Amino acid sequence: MTASPAHPADRGRDSFGERAARTLAAELARHAGPKTALVVGAAPGSAVLQAAIDALLPGDALVVTPGAGTTSAALRAHVHQQGQWVGDRVRVAESVGESDPAQIVIVAEALTGTAEDARATIDGLAKYLADGGVLSVGAPALPGLTGGAAAELDRQAALFGVGSDLVLANRPPVRVHRLRFSPADAALAERLAPAYRPSSVPLTRSMHIDSNGVAAAGIALGLAALTRRARPSSKLWLVPALAALPVAAFFRDPERDVPEDPTAVVAASDGKVLSVERVTDERFGEGEFLRVAVFLSVLDVHVNRSPVAGKVVDYFVTDGGYAAAMKPAAEHNVAAYTVLDTPRGTVVVAQRTGLIARRIVQRAPVGALLARGERFGLIRFGSRTDVYLPAGTADALVAPGDRVVGGASVIARWRS
Repeated sequence: MTASPAHPADRGRDSFGERAARTLAAELARHAGPKTALVVGAAPGSAVLQAAIDALLPGDALVVTPGAGTTSAALRAHVHQQGQWVGDRVRVAESVGESDPAQIVIVAEALTGTAEDARATIDGLAKYLADGGVLSVGAPALPGLTGGAAAELDRQAALFGVGSDLVLANRPPVRVHRLRFSPADAALAERLAPAYRPSSVPLTRSMHIDSNGVAAAGIALGLAALTRRARPSSKLWLVPALAALPVAAFFRDPERDVPEDPTAVVAASDGKVLSVERVTDERFGEGEFLRVAVFLSVLDVHVNRSPVAGKVVDYFVTDGGYAAAMKPAAEHNVAAYTVLDTPRGTVVVAQRTGLIARRIVQRAPVGALLARGERFGLIRFGSRTDVYLPAGTADALVAPGDRVVGGASVIARWRS
């Protein structure tokens, strides 16, 4: 099916459920405002429209255009039913041509059809993005449902993507991409809250499990089922079955209260501070850096968070060994470096492997804006994170032996 800027598709208003809709509106919800947004192809009562309305703050402005199967009159009636507060901030337009450029543009229905259809939709909507703005768009993730649209979205994401999320809890599963076609100012990150990530599966209001943990536990339970079927008289199946819970617990992802103080630099991970020292590293620029190294045991939370608000300007992986993470030799282990541009200078987070840790996950592509304390990756099974700060503008507040909590503990403070 073909999508156009004015009517993104003839696709059915329920192609995005609540979880997918929240993912599509994540960029809108995290922006402290005032901000402008455009929802293209909405339907009265759709999950995407509701998620966008829920994200509005005083001073925000939202323009909505109708999708296939609905009318602008029906949308206006729906907006009117939401009350005056919503009515004052939401305007219904016949087409995107009636909208001014917006900071966030959301396509309210999943793209299907050919690659050419998807490209035409994206190119058409890109014209309605303000400088540094984000286009949020998704497509079904199951083969046979997408046509060439998913492949085209993947291609666009490789060129312009600043974030992608697979939402399995949707019928059908969808992949949501956030695209930015012009650079954003790094200072904008300081006005953002940590983004909603469907990769973190909620168990309770305060505890989540990273999707890696769900997958690992599922594999363990699947292996237990296969073992029991293959050897019904044996108790061997209990080994993987009993391992499922601790494996999932390793990937726990608790909610954290991130300090609001703009001068605070927070820990990138849970763990024990190994060292606080001044170093030089030509890869990150001239001058000295203040490096805070933290060791994570297998009992620590292994989700990594951005220590500061900034823009990802580089990401690279260096080869090396797998020494125990608490040893000095771990400095030469395999490591992934995320380089952030901030108004106070270059900040780098190094995710280092350890004796057991052999897998680094990094989910923040170059061009992405990270809020302070925002999740951006993890390391599996024991590791080390290093935070590099410009030595001339930051003072350490921790010492070797201190325990820190990722996203919550203040490890350093920017000088005024």
